[in-house]
Amino acid sequence: MQSNSHTVQEFQHTLLSEISIRGVGIHTGHMVEMVLKPAAPNTGIIFKRVDLPGQPTVKADVDNVVETTRSTTIEANGARVSTIEHLLAALVGCEIDNILIELNGPEVPILDGSAAPFIDVIDKAGTQQQDAPKVYYTLQHNITFVDEAKKVEMVALPYSEYRINTLIDFNSPVLGTQHADLKHISDFKDQIAPCRTFSFFHEIEYLLDQNLIKGGDINNAIVVVDKPVTEAQVQRIAKVFHKDNVKVSEGGILNNLELRYPNEPARHKLLDVIGDLALVGYPFKAHIIANRPGHSSNIAFAKKIKEHIKKNKNKQQIPVYDPTKPPVVDIHGIEKKLPHRYPFLLVDKVIELTDKQVVAIKNVTYNEPFFQGHFPGNSIFPGVLQVEALAQAGGILTIPDDPDNDYDTYFLKIDNCKFKNKVVPGDTMILRMVLSNPVRRGICEMKGTIFVGNKLVAEADMVAQIVKKPKVKV
Repeated sequence: MQSNSHTVQEFQHTLLSEISIRGVGIHTGHMVEMVLKPAAPNTGIIFKRVDLPGQPTVKADVDNVVETTRSTTIEANGARVSTIEHLLAALVGCEIDNILIELNGPEVPILDGSAAPFIDVIDKAGTQQQDAPKVYYTLQHNITFVDEAKKVEMVALPYSEYRINTLIDFNSPVLGTQHADLKHISDFKDQIAPCRTFSFFHEIEYLLDQNLIKGGDINNAIVVVDKPVTEAQVQRIAKVFHKDNVKVSEGGILNNLELRYPNEPARHKLLDVIGDLALVGYPFKAHIIANRPGHSSNIAFAKKIKEHIKKNKNKQQIPVYDPTKPPVVDIHGIEKKLPHRYPFLLVDKVIELTDKQVVAIKNVTYNEPFFQGHFPGNSIFPGVLQVEALAQAGGILTIPDDPDNDYDTYFLKIDNCKFKNKVVPGDTMILRMVLSNPVRRGICEMKGTIFVGNKLVAEADMVAQIVKKPKVKV
């Protein structure tokens, strides 16, 4: 995640309490009881099949997708779950990061064909912020996916928010060409969540022949009639769905179903894109433009985005240093916090400071006193002093702001210390220390990294203890 002194730290969220929802699966026809439960930080979205021996789980991840015919299906460890996209879209819209979804059947209930019922139960359960940062990943360049045969074009552009535009064109005189957009994820609940799935009348018989839509209902999906149909065909569908008075409206929608928006089908396609892209597995920000999207295309696109994020993940953890911006803490503020002085004060300024992390700067010059005796003629900043610089940055993060008391910090442990590249005069060291756990009884566990430019030069896990200096009686 690109960060600077003006970054507002975001945190992961889960449910406040567990809640259940019951409904039929559109393709299997099975009645399914689903329980949504809070989950620990960094869990992600996990489905558990409680009806199977051993209650196996499957993570909502694009690597686990096994089927994209009419809906998205994931499978792992013997657990298979279908039609997950509407629930996933609701979780993204409610900004839920960690959740356990227990269900006693193979498919998420279709309910009214939209994400709104899931939003309702999540709102009833409530959400809670967790003590773990939420890291958004940004794109380094445009990512494109094209399927010439299906006339699908999708692109993800680097962007500071999560924005989506969709365009659908089925050469249908009823639907025409439709466009939908979501400028900010906070608008999802009102503008996108209520939009229901849709199908064409001429597809229904095919789906029935394929043993699909066993739980289908002409009231949980928009059925578009854009080709001539006979009364016998309409009555056959009515019999299958156990409905009376089925008819085609003048607008070409079966059973006079009233659209919630003029472009509800395009908005539902946008909903599907959000749900399928949740399977990337990393929170990311981008401007998504999708022309004629579908589940198979969405999943192929999600795989490309995930591959890009994994490849560039370490690069995105590099703090952004703009020397023209004023520091959050200058050298005078540092001297008030740290007990160190020349020649052992190894932090020049702080450019970012939150409850969880600090980013500080150490400018390396040839005038450092140790260069005279450390590899004369081949000046290299000693590794042990790099670790010391990190520790001092950690002190700024963890030493209490108490003008009446002085504190010292002492190393207890250093693990996984690695030096990747050498540091030489003229380099600017960017020091980042992140709390691994909350400070307890003065014990601080931190993860430290040092960058020069976009190169990682050192890293280490550190444990230190904050000790209050005893007051000297005069």
